[in-house]
Amino acid sequence: MSQGTAVPEVETAGGAPTETAPAGGVANAPRPWRRGFWSLVITQFQGAFNENGLKNLVVFLILGMAMQKADRDRLVLVVGTLFSVPFILFSMTGGFLADRFSKRTVTIGTKFLEMAVMVLAIAGLGWQNLNLEMAAVFLASTQAALFGPSKYGLLPELLPEPLLSWGNGVLELGTFLAVIAGGVSGAFLADFFQSHQGWSGLIFLGLSCVGLLFSLGISNVPAADPTKKFRANPIGDLWVQGSLIRKDRVLWLAVLGNTYFWFLGALLTANIVFYGSDVLHISPTRTGILQAAVAIGIGLGSLAAGYLSGGKVEYGLIPLGSVGMTVFGILLSR
Repeated sequence: MSQGTAVPEVETAGGAPTETAPAGGVANAPRPWRRGFWSLVITQFQGAFNENGLKNLVVFLILGMAMQKADRDRLVLVVGTLFSVPFILFSMTGGFLADRFSKRTVTIGTKFLEMAVMVLAIAGLGWQNLNLEMAAVFLASTQAALFGPSKYGLLPELLPEPLLSWGNGVLELGTFLAVIAGGVSGAFLADFFQSHQGWSGLIFLGLSCVGLLFSLGISNVPAADPTKKFRANPIGDLWVQGSLIRKDRVLWLAVLGNTYFWFLGALLTANIVFYGSDVLHISPTRTGILQAAVAIGIGLGSLAAGYLSGGKVEYGLIPLGSVGMTVFGILLSR
């Protein structure tokens, strides 16, 4: 809860906290945040589902190829790298777009980009062309990197301040549910369509069209900085922004913690793929379900953090989560 006059909160039927009138005062008209916020959640869910579904599909198609284990493992790691690198290269560009233009406009634009990427994925999957499939994975991740800053930047513009922690928890829960569903679906599609994977690409394209429709429901917001200039050097811009972040101790620690979190998540996900294939000798679908356990824990933790924050940003939860991940990570080595 922000400082000032206390405003009690109650829960709606949907679980979202809402403000009530101050004692002895007149209630302010509620902000019309629901349609825009839930449209954003669904749009993000669909995008994360497609990206992770496509990546997992390509990974399991590689695992099913007749090739040397060393070559197979190398290609799987290449796919993981292609999925991760765009977040380093293009997140700063996404931040520029989120400031320079309306975040709703950026979101809709990235949906059109996603649809074009899925057309490329259809071609690669239909022709069984691994190079095109990898290009589609890279471009799908690029689209996600361009959308990311607008996604998070929309939250404070759509939600009242007391609901920010709750809204962030819901958005993160939705994201990781999409990671679960997308990962499992990619593994399932690899099993189900076998050598007719063009149908998988058509499914992803259809879902992109659905995501575009929901993105139109996001509330229109003005551009934060219409005069902002674009920096063509993403690495240089990343260094400049990193220098600014280091001046704020709390923000710098938050960035380090977030980086550590995603590093562990990526490491666990990659290891599970090989563990399911080489150690347990289970099908892609069952390996996808095993991967889902990681994402389920992250999603539930995100939602719990949103509620435990109590209407404010609660920094005390960060070291608690870090210690938990470290301890259980050590236990996995035994």
